[in-house]
Amino acid sequence: MKTTTRISLFYRSLALILICLLPITLSAQSGKTPLRVENGIVTSASRLASQVGVDILQDGGNAVDAAVATALALAVTWPTAGNIGGGGFLVYHGDDGHATTFDFREKAPLAASERMYVGDDGLSTNAQHRGFLSVGVPGTVAGLYEAHQALGSLPWADLVAPAVALARDGIPITYALYSGFSRNQPFWDQFPSSAAVFMNNGEPYQMGDNWVQPDLARTLERIQHQGRDGFYKGENARMLAAFMQENGGLITEEDLALYQPVEREPVRGTYRGYDIVSMPPPSSGGVGIIEMLNILEGFDLAALGHNSADYLHVLTEAMRRTYADRAEFLGDPDFNPDMPVSRLISKEHAASLRASIDMTQASVSDEAEFADIYESEETTHFSVVDQDGNMVSLTYTLENGYGSRIVAGSGGYLLNNEMGDFNPVPGVTNRDGQVGTDPNLVVPQKRMLSSMSPTIVARDGKPVLAIGSPGGRTIINTTMQVILNMIDHDLNVAQAVEAGRMHHQWLPDVTSMEANAFSPDTIRLYEAKGHETRVRGNQGSAMGIFIDRETGLFHGAADSRAGDGAAVGY
Repeated sequence: MKTTTRISLFYRSLALILICLLPITLSAQSGKTPLRVENGIVTSASRLASQVGVDILQDGGNAVDAAVATALALAVTWPTAGNIGGGGFLVYHGDDGHATTFDFREKAPLAASERMYVGDDGLSTNAQHRGFLSVGVPGTVAGLYEAHQALGSLPWADLVAPAVALARDGIPITYALYSGFSRNQPFWDQFPSSAAVFMNNGEPYQMGDNWVQPDLARTLERIQHQGRDGFYKGENARMLAAFMQENGGLITEEDLALYQPVEREPVRGTYRGYDIVSMPPPSSGGVGIIEMLNILEGFDLAALGHNSADYLHVLTEAMRRTYADRAEFLGDPDFNPDMPVSRLISKEHAASLRASIDMTQASVSDEAEFADIYESEETTHFSVVDQDGNMVSLTYTLENGYGSRIVAGSGGYLLNNEMGDFNPVPGVTNRDGQVGTDPNLVVPQKRMLSSMSPTIVARDGKPVLAIGSPGGRTIINTTMQVILNMIDHDLNVAQAVEAGRMHHQWLPDVTSMEANAFSPDTIRLYEAKGHETRVRGNQGSAMGIFIDRETGLFHGAADSRAGDGAAVGY
């Protein structure tokens, strides 16, 4: 007995010594002080998912490895937007200067048609937002697999394993999960496959309950062992196609087999000596951010003062002009080869737009032409930096919170309702936000336009900031304001993420402003220029990482607007 005790004490002491020699994992929930570490950080909407990403970094994985593992973990821990049944965009910038993007946006099924959402009265039926006809062909698994094949270093199976374990063993129901499940109770009642996942044997889950997802674990295990084929072929493909057919959906086994992500060249711009590297179409985010920064580069924003009335005025006017261009010109480049992207992000185009801005008076948005398409604010973004200084900025979504709210049969995962991001009624555009312009009409195999804006800012060929946000139509403006907060107003990444935000999108001609973020005097001076305002709740939930190239430290910030969010590093 005494010998056993001595041996036990020896191994405990040895374990403590080894732990002291290992890098310590640190985390920060939120606030205006960033997490500062030396080796790597993941910031996401879920502390559990951020920890999974950091574990991969500590196991020798690079930024892409950690991004894959984090994204798959979010499919378990953050079901409102984390997913394998949706799609999104990944931007990569290596410390060696190499930058690329991966487009895994959903596609319209082969059976989709231009007027599939037009009713007998010529108006939208709203089927693009609700029900089985709203589901686009998912791209997430294919996109993550493609990025890993191109840039990953650890075995694919090792990256999927943490998500499998989380789904199989269970996670605690947090307040954010509890409130999200509660809000969507009517949908769980509507779809038996969803009730099987989001109800606890017919009863609502309570805070602290252990949420186990065995069906999702089995789907993830197929993906773990078969790669992309574990989702797009075989058992899952047969199940999903049959489930769609039984319920009036359009996705077939052929749709799944045909799906391919696309590695695309980033869109690039410059701003006050920094390089802006972002997502090209079918994301409108990169083009929009670069166009707005080009316009704003002609103003001394620091002298105007952060979030002053004059500052908000010039931001609004830049947003107004950029969102008008967005609605008129942008869509899937594979179906719109003549989009004038180079012109839209040129300094010359910005100069002409800047010249039309009157510092004393708001412009008028012309409602006779175009408006902005509806887009849900329930998306999620995360950022990653590895010990070598390589960065990933990734945004993906199901569209609405919990997407279509339909769990795919026995697959255990939620399906998107991304078909709602297409223009539903050809030729019909109104100030309520409906758009009927050609570049984003429904066409089989076409990707729908998106506002997701994963972005990396670089200096002298090396990445210094990875940033992005959820928020639907507000994503572009949220991401841009964080960049301005750091470059023009010298805020640290946490202060930049926490600062109050506003949004204008050309039509409707109204500026939304976060509650309690701007003084009444500022709002009065801003409205005196002719701007109409409305108060809103939180705008977006930015997740940012900054590399201090002088000290070599990594600074991470998770937006406090995300209840379960955290920056985790080591």
